[in-house]
Amino acid sequence: MTTVKYIYHSCFVLESDDVVVVFDYWKDPLGYLHDILANTQKQVYVFVSHFHEDHYNPEILRWGHGDERITVQPRLMLSYDTVRKRRVQRTLVRDIMNPERFYEDEYIRAIYYRSTDIGVAVALTFSDGSTAFHAGDLNNWYFTEGDHLKVSLDEMEGMYMSVVRSVRANIEHFTHVMLPIDPRLESNMLRSSMQWLNKIYTDNFYPMHFWHRYSLMAESLTEMQHLFSDTTFWYPMPLPKGCVNEPLQEKTPLSDLG
Repeated sequence: MTTVKYIYHSCFVLESDDVVVVFDYWKDPLGYLHDILANTQKQVYVFVSHFHEDHYNPEILRWGHGDERITVQPRLMLSYDTVRKRRVQRTLVRDIMNPERFYEDEYIRAIYYRSTDIGVAVALTFSDGSTAFHAGDLNNWYFTEGDHLKVSLDEMEGMYMSVVRSVRANIEHFTHVMLPIDPRLESNMLRSSMQWLNKIYTDNFYPMHFWHRYSLMAESLTEMQHLFSDTTFWYPMPLPKGCVNEPLQEKTPLSDLG
């Protein structure tokens, strides 16, 4: 069984019987990620979907290479733009992720998809058969106001739906799915999640990249739960005030919130 813990912003830790997988580490407000990595004997993978600051922390390059607490040496899986933009020494990287490619070893199989922003999205299959999808900044960035896009709204939606179809062609059913729900999209912030859930069966859905808006997120997930009753939607609970500027941590199924 693969478990999921939300660390912060777009960072998750997934753990199965034989591996620990970290996605898009930026900050670790309560030290939970570091505790996990300091005490595990499992194979560790660290995925970075793209080079943006809120998805990448160069600290990962020291894990297993001089970090006094984290001695386990992870397999670094960095997107092509992260290696280039952050000038990462290629010998440190297990795999440089490019769209439309895959990686496979004795523990995991990963398929990389093109993002609608930069970098890649990742679909994982674990040795126990469970599956996970982390979108990175893959989203239907459907901004109806302002000059945020270099393409038209129709082109953006077409790009996003093309990726969704490509994912479904490979994996029709996911155990865990992590997608951005960005309040800056206002009335369209659920658009891409709804489109995903209408096309791909998802057991557990985890929002990310929602910039402090906890109440809004709870309302949005409740709305989606009514529409997709076969999916469990997990709500990140805030950290104590003052802990960090953008607190996120525990997950509670909406069905348990009363």
